[in-house]
Amino acid sequence: MEDLGQIDCSVLKRLLKDDGAKCLLLDCRSFLAFSAGHIRGAVNARCNTIVRRRAKGSALSLDQILAGDEDARGRLRAGMFSAAVLYDERTPDSEAVKGDSTLAVVLNALSRDASGSHRTRMYLLKGGYDRFFTEYPEYCLKSKSLPVLSSQSSVESACSSCGTPHHDQGGPVEILPFLYLGSALHASKKEVLDAIGISALLNVSADCPNHFEGTYQYKCIPVEDNHKADISCWFLEAIEFIDSVRDASGRVLIHCQAGISRSATICLAYLMKRKRVRLDEAFEFVRRRRSIISPNFSFMGQLLQFESQLLATSCAAEAAAAASPLLGPKSSTATAAASTTPTSPFIFNFPVSVVNSAYLHHSPLTTSPGC
Repeated sequence: MEDLGQIDCSVLKRLLKDDGAKCLLLDCRSFLAFSAGHIRGAVNARCNTIVRRRAKGSALSLDQILAGDEDARGRLRAGMFSAAVLYDERTPDSEAVKGDSTLAVVLNALSRDASGSHRTRMYLLKGGYDRFFTEYPEYCLKSKSLPVLSSQSSVESACSSCGTPHHDQGGPVEILPFLYLGSALHASKKEVLDAIGISALLNVSADCPNHFEGTYQYKCIPVEDNHKADISCWFLEAIEFIDSVRDASGRVLIHCQAGISRSATICLAYLMKRKRVRLDEAFEFVRRRRSIISPNFSFMGQLLQFESQLLATSCAAEAAAAASPLLGPKSSTATAAASTTPTSPFIFNFPVSVVNSAYLHHSPLTTSPGC
């Protein structure tokens, strides 16, 4: 780690206060950890575990490390940052950085791919996020406390206290700043939609009405909630719709009847594709915000298949980039990888043993038709 300097929390605090625009903060923790809390202005630099294992760290590029932030990549390559500060949970100093850690992978990518990085000094934040948050919590963003119902009995007790079904209580939950998840009842209340700035609705059902056509933008995905339904063939179309709303500075509410199975499945697919996270991480992220999500067993299988396709595509892209740095997005390799995405009726068979037991607890084989 000879290219990596060190910086104390107090020095970073002064840097952020006096000249934060010239400091690139790279949070090298997981998507879940970053979402729970991070230093203000930080960018989440993530490395897909399977891709990293195959690449053995040195083969990952800046485009993969900072796939979600084109502005940061461009400014870094242009040499517009005087310092890039990397941090994880609690690594005490540069001597403790392991060669196969995310910190090392990110540092290698920065050193190799950022043409302007010779003007950007690389630093490790000593003590990581834990120490900085302890000393300067006002410079950190923490997600609000998210209650999680730990069992079905607690769900039932919550429902018995009033006449409203549990899935209709409260309002839509924020998954990302531009993405909300809720039920058909939430989608029928204009005051609720306006209160959270919804501009578009993604209706993942065959029978829920669009109450305010002409007022909001609508897209319908006519899928039933049963083990025969192919929801995966809609993943890319749904993701493109969500992206279009985001790019227009809007907010989209995804709903089905209950906001439990179909709409939750679309949310999970979006996180997996755009945030480059595994299904188990995406599932836990959404469940912390809406504890009752429970995609049916077939939908979970389709999400597992989607995960495999995303990993395969990512690995193929890495191999193509290594073979030809000038390979364009319309290359035959990329086209071949994209062709694996299901566009026809979906047939999925897999052994139960590959499914995380947590999914089985929250995702029964069948759910009620109104989920």
